[in-house]
Amino acid sequence: MASAILRERLRRDRSFQLGVGLVGLVAGAALLAPWLAPFDPVSGDLRNAYLLGPGGRFLLGTDSQGRDVLSRVLYGARLSLGVGLISQAVSVTLGVGLGLAAGYYGRWVDATLMRLADITLAFPTLLLLIAVAAAVKPSLPVVFLVIGVVGWAGMARLVRGQVLVIKHAEYVTAARALGAADRRVLLRHLLPNVATQVIIAATLGIAGAIMAEAALSFVGLGAQPPTASWGAMVAEGRDLLRVAPWVSLAPGIAIGVAVLGFNLVGDALREARDPALRD
Repeated sequence: MASAILRERLRRDRSFQLGVGLVGLVAGAALLAPWLAPFDPVSGDLRNAYLLGPGGRFLLGTDSQGRDVLSRVLYGARLSLGVGLISQAVSVTLGVGLGLAAGYYGRWVDATLMRLADITLAFPTLLLLIAVAAAVKPSLPVVFLVIGVVGWAGMARLVRGQVLVIKHAEYVTAARALGAADRRVLLRHLLPNVATQVIIAATLGIAGAIMAEAALSFVGLGAQPPTASWGAMVAEGRDLLRVAPWVSLAPGIAIGVAVLGFNLVGDALREARDPALRD
């Protein structure tokens, strides 16, 4: 019954529909990039097609190395979506596991894990990402892992707060009285009750991860050339804004569309679950 009400609220929410549409657009570009991209996104010097404006053969123009901007934007969607999904999988795995343990066991387990979370959250996220990424050789696996690991603390605190509320519920107390092992209580009784909040946080986290990857690539600590990355494309075109603004504008718009889409979906899910959050 509750799920039916949730679906009905989402069906009537235009922000959710717009968000799903934007996310679907990014996902479609990522999945169909090999078929939609008119040129190779890596090879340059398309018959000396340097900094050609949008139009004709090159719908979004070319960059300073003669590469088709549209092709690179399409392939950049694959990287950004991959970073968002994989990094959030890491964050959810770490955050949910540690948050469940902290909230359920309490005492020194809770104190230790939450102090680690406090230390992690005490540093500005972007500076922490840059510091960790700079400490190792930049590569895509490192970007996935770094963004995911840095994001565990917020997820853990969210899950811990939910567990503290529900661990004294009657059904949890009954399960423990019947001799259910801690693992069963955690996985069968507590985890399902925090799943909705985790999904909402993860959806919003994907938007943050896409921004984080773009920021790391912008400063040269993310995807390395010649890999198509929206952040790296914006960085490549920042010195050409007066003569070739499309080099940075196209990937910048793509970043905005992806982030807006996931934020709209996440906000709609949160408001549909708790209508009191609406203005």
